[in-house]
Amino acid sequence: MSFSNLGLSEPLLKAVADQGYTTPTPIQKQAIPIILSGDDVLAGAQTGTGKTAGFTLPLLEKLSNLPKTKGKRVVKALILTPTRELATQVAESVETYGKHLSFTSTVIFGGVGINPQKATLRKGVDIVIATPGRLLDLLGQGAIDLSRVDTLILDEADRMLDMGFIHDIKKILARLPKNRQNLLFSATFSNDIKRLADGLLNSPKLIEVARRNTSAETIAQKVYPVDCKRKKELLVKLIKDEEWKQVLVFTRTKHGANRLTEYLMNSMINAAAIHGNKSQGARTKALANFKDGSVRVLVATDIAARGIDIDQLPHVVNFELPNVPEDYVHRIGRTGRAGNDGEAVSLVCVDEKMLLRAIEKLIKKDIPKETIDEFRPDPSIKPEPIQKKRGQRGGSGGGNRSHSRGQARSQNNKRKDSSNSSSHQNHRRSGQNHNK
Repeated sequence: MSFSNLGLSEPLLKAVADQGYTTPTPIQKQAIPIILSGDDVLAGAQTGTGKTAGFTLPLLEKLSNLPKTKGKRVVKALILTPTRELATQVAESVETYGKHLSFTSTVIFGGVGINPQKATLRKGVDIVIATPGRLLDLLGQGAIDLSRVDTLILDEADRMLDMGFIHDIKKILARLPKNRQNLLFSATFSNDIKRLADGLLNSPKLIEVARRNTSAETIAQKVYPVDCKRKKELLVKLIKDEEWKQVLVFTRTKHGANRLTEYLMNSMINAAAIHGNKSQGARTKALANFKDGSVRVLVATDIAARGIDIDQLPHVVNFELPNVPEDYVHRIGRTGRAGNDGEAVSLVCVDEKMLLRAIEKLIKKDIPKETIDEFRPDPSIKPEPIQKKRGQRGGSGGGNRSHSRGQARSQNNKRKDSSNSSSHQNHRRSGQNHNK
């Protein structure tokens, strides 16, 4: 099957061809015709499967077929994402595939002032890509009107729930017209996602391109048992001995990311950190340098890393395992994208054995273990709780999803959206050049 069989118009087919794509991925084959038919969709797709194009292409097709109205443009489509980086990725996809069409779009997320965003909205836009907190700010100030939205898309809905955005989402839903198409995309399906889908979607079509809550088959996974205090040393050895040129490393905390980055730099490995405490400019620069190869290792927390989209990223390292098992699937999904092979390595200390067990239970398979003699763990070390103090060694080991989500929720009122506290506008008319 080719893209021409999916009901897309010539401008979109040309944009797809410009990107060098000829054959749609499984999620695109299934999702595009269903979305074009107007049905609500509940889609389970692993990250890296092409799901962004799977909803962007039919959305643009639908917009291009709407009757042209005179006067200022109104928001016809709203795409909600959990993080700034993912919002940027989606916005780039909207521009890339819509470059031969006439529309305007804007992306809203933290890191810059609100006034440019308001100015863009006053001019009128067709598509808004937003993170929840800033969108609520704009709604509260009367700066955006969502009463004419035809299509709502929740991308990576599971992550939004884990970050405590459920109440923000409900407030936004209350400002939308009842008669609309709803598309919910999630890499994992939890009971919370099912409840959200039941309240949001109207007789949805279910799309699953792989068994739910599984890791991609293109990713080779491996665990290295190691004492906590020797993880940094082992990471440096792996990077140097294996000659890894581009590595995305996950830590559990912002402070941990900073400390690890400093250690790597002192070990003559060019590295940068990306997390919620970094300014938007610093995050954008770090990601750009990582993509162009001037930074060899990008050290990231879970929130900041969502939306990092590099087709041929070869290596992902879990320097610390996540407390929430589903986050493991999201993390390693940064590699093995677009049909490419990838490698996901986890450095696991005695504190994290329960976390590893929870991950293996979720993905329904044992991850191969390989012990390096000089880093063989000391059997006399006893496990310590990870969640007693944030940013310190150890962990509850239980992978307690509700506890992790509760932490996010408890912080929600303090931060009003820590990743998305201010807005960044990116108002583009299709056909303009965009320097990626």
